[in-house]
Amino acid sequence: MTLVAEKAMAETGTRGVPPGNGGTDLSRRFAGVLILCGLPLLLLVAALGWSTYGRAEVTAQARDHIVEHLLLVAGIVATFSILATVVWRQFVSPAVALARAGALNGRGAATALPDVPAPWAGLRHQLEISITEQRAKIHQLRAMIDGIPLRTVYVDPDLVYRDANREFLEFVGKSRDEVVGHSVEEILGPEVVEQYLIMGERVRAGETMRWEGWIPFVTRGERYLQVSLMPYVAVGDTRVGFLTFTRDLTELKHGEQELARNMEALARSEAMNKAVVVSALDAIIVSDEDWRIVEFNPAAEAMFGYARTEAIGRHAFDIVVPDDVRDLQIGTMTRYKAKVDVGNLARRFDTVARRRDGTVFPVEYSVNTIRTGDHRLFMAHVRDLTDAKRMEAESQASRERLHQVEKLSAMGSLLAGVAHELNNPLAIVIAQSSLLVEKAASDDVKRRGERIHAAAERCGRIVKSFLAMARQKPPQREPVDVAQVATGAVDMVSYGIRSSGIAIAIDITPDLPMISGDRDLLTQVIANLMINAQQALMDRPAPRQITLRIARAGADIAIRVADNGPGIPPDIMRRVFEPYFTTKPAGVGTGIGLSICRNVVEAHGGKVVLSNRAEGGAQFDITLPIAEGTSEVPDLVKEPAARAGLSILIVDDEVDVARSLAEIVEGLGHRPVTVDRPAAALDEVANGRFDVIFADLRMPGLDGIDFRDRIHRRDPALADRTVIVTGDTVAGPDRLARAEGSEAVVLEKPFTFDDVRMVLARVAAAGEAREGPPRL
Repeated sequence: MTLVAEKAMAETGTRGVPPGNGGTDLSRRFAGVLILCGLPLLLLVAALGWSTYGRAEVTAQARDHIVEHLLLVAGIVATFSILATVVWRQFVSPAVALARAGALNGRGAATALPDVPAPWAGLRHQLEISITEQRAKIHQLRAMIDGIPLRTVYVDPDLVYRDANREFLEFVGKSRDEVVGHSVEEILGPEVVEQYLIMGERVRAGETMRWEGWIPFVTRGERYLQVSLMPYVAVGDTRVGFLTFTRDLTELKHGEQELARNMEALARSEAMNKAVVVSALDAIIVSDEDWRIVEFNPAAEAMFGYARTEAIGRHAFDIVVPDDVRDLQIGTMTRYKAKVDVGNLARRFDTVARRRDGTVFPVEYSVNTIRTGDHRLFMAHVRDLTDAKRMEAESQASRERLHQVEKLSAMGSLLAGVAHELNNPLAIVIAQSSLLVEKAASDDVKRRGERIHAAAERCGRIVKSFLAMARQKPPQREPVDVAQVATGAVDMVSYGIRSSGIAIAIDITPDLPMISGDRDLLTQVIANLMINAQQALMDRPAPRQITLRIARAGADIAIRVADNGPGIPPDIMRRVFEPYFTTKPAGVGTGIGLSICRNVVEAHGGKVVLSNRAEGGAQFDITLPIAEGTSEVPDLVKEPAARAGLSILIVDDEVDVARSLAEIVEGLGHRPVTVDRPAAALDEVANGRFDVIFADLRMPGLDGIDFRDRIHRRDPALADRTVIVTGDTVAGPDRLARAEGSEAVVLEKPFTFDDVRMVLARVAAAGEAREGPPRL
């Protein structure tokens, strides 16, 4: 009998339908009644027979009536039997049949009720009604149980399935017959049995147990279940079984887990997006469809000067757009918003923005659309182009300055070459004018020679100063007479200054102490300052004057270069020493002159200060420290004079230069020999003896250094007395540095009597000439 049938049968039993075995019980009861009724009758008959025929003295009369007595007993028994049969057929048998049919129907069997005599017709009708109602209730209960969205089963105390609803059967994929009568382990596996055993004791004690969690099944894998176990004692049983109600939450749990993962991913994404927005270098402004700001990142705070709390809720146009372009940008964004399907703007665009303090600066905008359901948000990335524009302008200015520097470099190389070419004729002029002075027949000729000599020497100093400035060499440290440096700088620039109608006032204190520095760089500083002063005075009315003043100031030498020009505006005075800063028109200056001047002065331990004169004009004041131990100009150390009568070889492809040098050497009491080709000079050296050799640096075929190296390989002492004559002080030093042996002695063009005398003294001090001709 099913669980539902048992419940229904229990209810029917309370209404008079025999429960249990029905007709069998009624038959047993009727047999008991017959026995109870017939046994006394039999005992009575037996007692009467015994009392009548059991004694020895039974009378003959009694014996004569024994047949009658037996007939009487037989009649009584027959009557009782007939009566019992009638009672059985009319009363007991119909009741037994009805009870048996009711019991079968109670067990779920569709058994028809038997026909019964008229007295039982009413009971049969009531039983038919009861069975019909019972069947309806059983069907209703089954439908209700099968319709429950839970897996419902009845498991007996031995963990065997006795009933299961449709939900459970569909879950295990079996029919009712394949489940009912089979154990839990067969259907669901040992893990489920373990859960029943864990909770079984408490359920048998009358407690309803609830459990939730993952549990593996033999056929369905791991499932997440919510289980309720209720105690139940079936009809006819005394042990406690289990009514199990199971809710399968696996899909829900998977959904929850997926939702949790999605939420976690969303949280990570939001955190990452927030981190990107917060840490973005560009300003990010997010606004709704009414252009009210909903997000304002830290970069936007720094860029526009508004705190995020101040910006949120305000119209973007009110805080970032300048008034003069407000209408234009509002129109652009309105057209953008009106588009149905928009992503980024067609292109990024450059415009201007406004800070909180009202300053306007260049920016680049890029606007994107963010959709959130039916709403749109607009995200604007704003990049400050101030530095980019400045760098672009500086790059353009640098390109222009580089172009100017390249032009100046090319001009410097060209002029250096021109100056080098001038050295040869200047050497001739100086040498010949010196000879003219030495051999003048009259005072008038001597004076004319002295003038020519002075002019030539001045040209030579200018050329030397110019080449020294163009020379690429490391800064030198040697005793320097600032007065001589200033004189050389004035010689360089005086013609251009005087030809421009500008007067030069020079005031140099005599006998100034020496300083330690680089003569060429300091000459460049003073010349540069005077040229700047000249350019400042070009558009000024007369009188125009540049003042150069040099004096001692305590432990320093003070140099002042001043002019009576317009002066320096205060707003640019602090920038004049910056590299590439210039107020001159394009093509006039590069903006590096004053920067170089300051670097040179500071490298010498001094300082330069710019100021405006009270009477008008600009004034540069330079202070340079006096060299230690030189409180005044020391006496010149005289070079030891070379002994007269030296044999000197002069090698120069410029014949006039060689002859001029030979005449100077001859005038100093020596014996010169001139050769215009290096190869022939090597033959002369091989065939004769020379105390000193003068060799020009630049000669075709074999230059002066190669010539000296050839000599060094055979006679290093003679190589030490070989003087290199050059006017190339730009590229020449690099070539001289590659000479073999000791450092080469150099005579720079244009040279004078004193220059030749001093160089001869230097090489003479190196040692006496060897006896005999050196072999090359």
